[in-house]
Amino acid sequence: MLEEKRNGDSAERGTTIAGPSLYLVATPIGNLEDITLRALRVLKEVDLIACEDTRQTLKLLSHYGIKTRTVSYHEHNEMTKAAELVVDLEGGARIALVTDAGMPGISDPGFRLIALAIRHHVPVVPIPGASAFLAALVASGLPTDSFHFSGFLPAKAGQRRKLLESVKDSPRTQVFYEAPHRLLETLADVVEVLGNGRHVVVAREVTKIHEEFLRGRAKEILDQLKARGEVKGEITLLIAKPETQDLRPEISTVSVAKRVREIMAEEKADEKAALKKVAKERGIGKSEAYREWQRDK
Repeated sequence: MLEEKRNGDSAERGTTIAGPSLYLVATPIGNLEDITLRALRVLKEVDLIACEDTRQTLKLLSHYGIKTRTVSYHEHNEMTKAAELVVDLEGGARIALVTDAGMPGISDPGFRLIALAIRHHVPVVPIPGASAFLAALVASGLPTDSFHFSGFLPAKAGQRRKLLESVKDSPRTQVFYEAPHRLLETLADVVEVLGNGRHVVVAREVTKIHEEFLRGRAKEILDQLKARGEVKGEITLLIAKPETQDLRPEISTVSVAKRVREIMAEEKADEKAALKKVAKERGIGKSEAYREWQRDK
């Protein structure tokens, strides 16, 4: 009975938006139908919509007949605009934050405004929806039980290779955004650092008319894209964890306790640092690594 009442209260609250709040509204990443009913209602009822690009957002608003006032909020003005919007919020305004596509704050402007609103005790309400990296991940065919999303890869080759080296033995699926004009260079770095045979997935134009998933070994996908010439569209690059035979023995077979002792001896690290490294190597939480360490040492 109590659970039924809670669900009823929640549904009743959903019929209209609350008082002064910052709403983080996910918008479609391609297909305009990929927006929730709740998101449309919030966009209609707020006093103002802060947009990464007002021209892009107006296409969505026009499609759904939404006439709410818009204002620009992007990486070049967020330093000053965030403060202005928080003043409006403290004055009683209800504001929705949107980006050109997907969830605000995920490799897009938003963090500064969100953090400032929280600091000023303004309610922040997420309105979930489409996300390019999640859509690409679940359709990739790679393991989703443990993954790491790192946003855009570094543009500079040296930094990019260093990052790839750092995830070489990670037991997690790695997910990145990449610019189309850098994709071939990046795949070449994947081949060089992680090897020809590492499984990768290139998800291109997810949810759009020309949606495409290229799945296979890194060298095969690189050669396939080279043959095409120019690569276009929004790109999500996914890199599989190494296959079992590729893992270093200390990661795949040695106990947590023995591995911790090895790191402490080899790197002159303390217990805390060694546990942190082992947890990262195995893709487990630090608390889980600590429990295994206590049990086996």
